[in-house]
Amino acid sequence: MPGAKDIAETRSEEGSTGFPDFGDSIDPPTFEQILEMDDDEDEREFSKSIVYGFFEQAEGTFTKMETSLANGDLAQLSSLGHFLKGSSATLGLTKVKDSCEKIQHFGAKKDETGTVDEADDQVCLQRIKDTLVDVKAEYSEAEKLLKKFYHDPS
Repeated sequence: MPGAKDIAETRSEEGSTGFPDFGDSIDPPTFEQILEMDDDEDEREFSKSIVYGFFEQAEGTFTKMETSLANGDLAQLSSLGHFLKGSSATLGLTKVKDSCEKIQHFGAKKDETGTVDEADDQVCLQRIKDTLVDVKAEYSEAEKLLKKFYHDPS
């Protein structure tokens, strides 16, 4: 079986870069758009800087979410969910994006689809608390896959 580097360097018939199996954590066509901006396919400095910048941003946002959750600040949680949803969508982190969208909706006192109002703040806060557990696990999985892609042993 080829190693991750061999897989990453393979080309499909359409000329796109092949990937290790990201499962449903990362959307390859979206992530490939970031990779296309790299000057050097071996070093991948540009895309790596974007991905690792996202890691720092996500971890900081999770900390802010925890604080906002403790303070019961639904509006701030909605804003933070929206912010992280956009960043994760840019990289193709599908599960993270979807969970952040739910946090955005719950913070806006809506159901997970954003279509039905929820008047009870405590229900919304509990939903955010539960979703935050999920999104952190989804983020951790995506982080592991991306670090493996960039040959980062940490």
